[in-house]
Amino acid sequence: MSPDPVTIHGMSTSGNCHKVRLLLEQRGRPYTWIEVDSAHGGTRTPEYLAKNPNGKVPMLERVDGSVLVESNAILSWLAEGSTYLPADAWQRAQALSWLFFEQYSHEPYIAVARFIRGWTPLDSPRRADLPRLHERGMQALAVMEKHLVQATWFTGPAYGVADIALFAYTHCAGEGGFDLAAFPHITDWLARVRAQPGFVPMPGVSDEVAVRLASS
Repeated sequence: MSPDPVTIHGMSTSGNCHKVRLLLEQRGRPYTWIEVDSAHGGTRTPEYLAKNPNGKVPMLERVDGSVLVESNAILSWLAEGSTYLPADAWQRAQALSWLFFEQYSHEPYIAVARFIRGWTPLDSPRRADLPRLHERGMQALAVMEKHLVQATWFTGPAYGVADIALFAYTHCAGEGGFDLAAFPHITDWLARVRAQPGFVPMPGVSDEVAVRLASS
């Protein structure tokens, strides 16, 4: 019996949202996508906050109205019982450690730098944070590069949730001002992820954001 469809409230150009779409596509699970413009207050409406008081995307909603938030928690739930989430307890813990790394040591620097460069005005005071974000983001990329010297994937012996989570913002790190040329193993890993069955690319940013990125 096929699983019940789910509804995803997300912003297509968000890495955190795209990771959910990617796994859904790769698992072939039915879903409905509701586009939410979180950059312009879409997550701050009374209707949205009634479902997710934290006011962020993505949000998964089941047919019974129950919701699940936090992108990597959604990934873990969607991957349950599949090869995307290791069954072995030790390997699963290793995969989870990379999910925590992504949200604590990677996303706060690489994703935030991308957001500041593309979604804030060119004279925004937040741009003063970019040097620090670049320093910390490069440190995170170096940790990934070191791992990939001796491993093919982050989830374990096969592709899975940790690779999806880390791919989300690593593949567009250039938009945050990070040069991936210094990380050849990451570049090769990105190509392996793109070659996986069911892979779908993240949609391109709007013209307005693209102009800002080009000017940053």
